[in-house]
Amino acid sequence: MITTKPTTCKEAIRQWEEENGQEASSAKEVILSFQWPPIEKMDNALSTLVNCEKLSLSTNMIEKIAGVGTLKNLKILSLGRNLIKGFSGLEALGDTLEELWISYNLIEKTKGINAMRNLRVLYMSNNLVREWNEFSKLQELANLRDLVFVGNPLYESSEVENWRSEVAKRLPVLEKLDGEPIIRTEECSNVQKLDSPVQSQKSVE
Repeated sequence: MITTKPTTCKEAIRQWEEENGQEASSAKEVILSFQWPPIEKMDNALSTLVNCEKLSLSTNMIEKIAGVGTLKNLKILSLGRNLIKGFSGLEALGDTLEELWISYNLIEKTKGINAMRNLRVLYMSNNLVREWNEFSKLQELANLRDLVFVGNPLYESSEVENWRSEVAKRLPVLEKLDGEPIIRTEECSNVQKLDSPVQSQKSVE
């Protein structure tokens, strides 16, 4: 039986350079999604992407976030459709990362999310968060404005109207939830109804 080795980050970067005809170290956007065989580990080869502002590693088989601590220009990180279970590994990006796309993973706990001090956009639909006390850790993200959370057990266990009202109370600066704007009354109790709560599958790149 032939066993296929996973693609390494170094190999994926080299292939990207061949396809795009440029050095990855000078690129502002690098897409390493849909590798075959899939990437299983993020490693220090990613540290060569010194000018990267948007990095996509979606649709692989990555279990842990790693290797991005030196990417001081990174603003958008796309990790949708992997096997990631937590936010550890992102701490060094706390001052720079503005958008994290991490839908369709295996995240149950939100420990460490508070390190993302400048995060404005968090797409984390279809993960495994089931408790409000885990959701409440998002309150520490003072700049969060756009959140996609459909498909988590916590969302699935709530009526849409109740869900939106509860989120609006817990995250008072949030402007957009699950692809729809939040409309607050003066008492911050009424939230605009959603016609289609699952509009947001744009959450994954």
